[in-house]
Amino acid sequence: MKQSRITAILTVAGMLATMWVFEILDSFLFSGGLDREFGLRAWTFSEPWTVLTAPFMHGNLAHLIGNSLPFLVLGSLVAFSGLGRFLLTTLIVALVSGIGVWLFSQPLSLTVGASGLVFGYFGYTVLRGVIERKTIDIVIMICVVLFYGTMIWGVLPQHPGVSWQAHLFGFVGGLLAAYLLPRRERRNQAGQWKPGAQGGYYAP
Repeated sequence: MKQSRITAILTVAGMLATMWVFEILDSFLFSGGLDREFGLRAWTFSEPWTVLTAPFMHGNLAHLIGNSLPFLVLGSLVAFSGLGRFLLTTLIVALVSGIGVWLFSQPLSLTVGASGLVFGYFGYTVLRGVIERKTIDIVIMICVVLFYGTMIWGVLPQHPGVSWQAHLFGFVGGLLAAYLLPRRERRNQAGQWKPGAQGGYYAP
């Protein structure tokens, strides 16, 4: 489990590094061409795979800088559950957020950015603490609410050019992932006695 957590956290860092590589290339070499190619364009059927690529694109360096720290922190907190759970959570959030953006944004509008994932990780960590009821998950939930609780207002339409749809449906995707993914099994406490086959008892 420890190795899985380390690998998952490294995966988060690798995803963020990939976003930076793409944005530097797009800003200085392609003049926004990568955004137009891999961003999510609402109400078009020709490029459904952009649901998964749009989170890696950003409108400019300032956009990416704004997303980097919360993506790294919240993504790492999700990754603490292990690589498999992190990847499944990311997939669910990306799909729900992308479909929501595709359906509820203005037709042909282009959406890019990792904020959908950020809001998804936020929703996941909050609800997971309630579902798991384990000390570490509850501590993570409390810390996330204290430091990032004001993010919840981002699910409402506020500023032109900011995709509240990505925020709202990313958050919903995170809640869905926390609910759908199975609870982690609780390990038996060391020294706990269980009935044996011969009517006696044995220690695990």
